[in-house]
Amino acid sequence: MHLLTALGIALQLSGASPVRIRIETPFGAIEAEIDSAKAPRTAANFLAYVDRGAYTSARFHRTVRPDNQPNDSVRIGVIQASIDTATGARSSAPIELEGTNVTGLRHLDGTLSMARAGPHTATSSFFICVGDQPALDFGGRRNPDGQGFAAFGRVTRGMDVVRRIQGSAADAQRLTPPITIDRIVRIR
Repeated sequence: MHLLTALGIALQLSGASPVRIRIETPFGAIEAEIDSAKAPRTAANFLAYVDRGAYTSARFHRTVRPDNQPNDSVRIGVIQASIDTATGARSSAPIELEGTNVTGLRHLDGTLSMARAGPHTATSSFFICVGDQPALDFGGRRNPDGQGFAAFGRVTRGMDVVRRIQGSAADAQRLTPPITIDRIVRIR
């Protein structure tokens, strides 16, 4: 059994309480709760990156908002972050998609979710929803496969920071410049 799968199952069986994290940026801090009980595999994957410091010097590189989606029939609002591989951070193997039809979590304002190219391809990139985004849930129309994305947490403080990042200068959907993530840490 894959280590993250085993860890996720153990967390789910234990009735794990949410893990609190803080995303530190030059614009301010974003605090969130990671739902290890409802999304055990996805939460374990994200927290493994947090615990090994992979998000230190990561960056919010993408903003998706109404004015920069001219060719998308289904429009959404998110900011997306990725690790900086130039610093030596590496992505782990992709994880199994833990869709909203399984977890019961939805893409609401402030939801953290894993970015993906197709089913079972999520690694370290994640996004934060700005406004409710039902098109990103299982059965939603944003992806042709209808599988949606894997929601795994929610912002508890700092949506003003998220909105400020989303409204920053961009070339199409690419933030110019990207907004650095100083680090992501667990809040004890």
